[in-house]
Amino acid sequence: MDVLLPILIMASLGFLFSLGLAVAYQKLKVEEDPRVVEVSASLPQANCGACGYSGCRAFAEGVVAGDAPANGCPVGGAETAQRLAEILGVEAGEIIKKVARLHCRGDNAAAKDRGDYLGLTTCYAANLVGGNKQCSYGCMGYGDCVRACQFDALYMGDDGLPHVVEENCTACGKCVDACPRNLFELHPLDQHILVFCRSLDRGPAAKKACKNACIGCGICARACPDAIEIRDNLAVILDYKKIVPEQIPAMEKCPTDSIGRLHHGEDSAEEARGEEAGEKEAAHEG
Repeated sequence: MDVLLPILIMASLGFLFSLGLAVAYQKLKVEEDPRVVEVSASLPQANCGACGYSGCRAFAEGVVAGDAPANGCPVGGAETAQRLAEILGVEAGEIIKKVARLHCRGDNAAAKDRGDYLGLTTCYAANLVGGNKQCSYGCMGYGDCVRACQFDALYMGDDGLPHVVEENCTACGKCVDACPRNLFELHPLDQHILVFCRSLDRGPAAKKACKNACIGCGICARACPDAIEIRDNLAVILDYKKIVPEQIPAMEKCPTDSIGRLHHGEDSAEEARGEEAGEKEAAHEG
């Protein structure tokens, strides 16, 4: 009896506490919208943060609450956006495919070394001491961006620069955040005219450090005055849509190839279509 009494007391207390917790749970529980679970299950579960939320679950809650758009997941793309729109009974909205683009052509052949760098082989560490190249704006080639990418959309080439695999890129923005020199941007896939430089040095100093540096000569700005201007010794594209095909050849007379077409084939076709349209318009006026 002396042994059983403590056991009965402990069992009774355990039962009472369990009952109290069960009652408290029923009284205090917050009802969850079942659509949150459904939306979350429809997401790719990359938890990359490209949507602006901490993860897929948080994004699902935002979508259901109306704080995030159905097409806000760049990793899932159009298919996921359409699925979320069906769950919520809303329009999916337009999906514009974006990819990461590197604004640097300072490869091993073009960019001159500053000296022997013996520190940690990361871009972040090298940048703290001024970098390994004479150009203090260009790519250092240690692959922080590649390591940050979760989708095998980046690799380091033999030229010492990272290269984007566009079909794998989800525009998550991890490479943008990883680069200490802000050399990556997310661009629409069909945007092929780029300034491949970030140097703000004056022309002679910029070219001395890298053969492919922008020297601020203004050839591109004169060719496309409505779309390009020179700011702080660097060409800046103000509006890609204002670069018309017939202006591209004059713009590409850049002496250092620091501005031009990323995909020559597609832009050449666009240029040909523009010339054909111009010929038709001239014939019609004649």
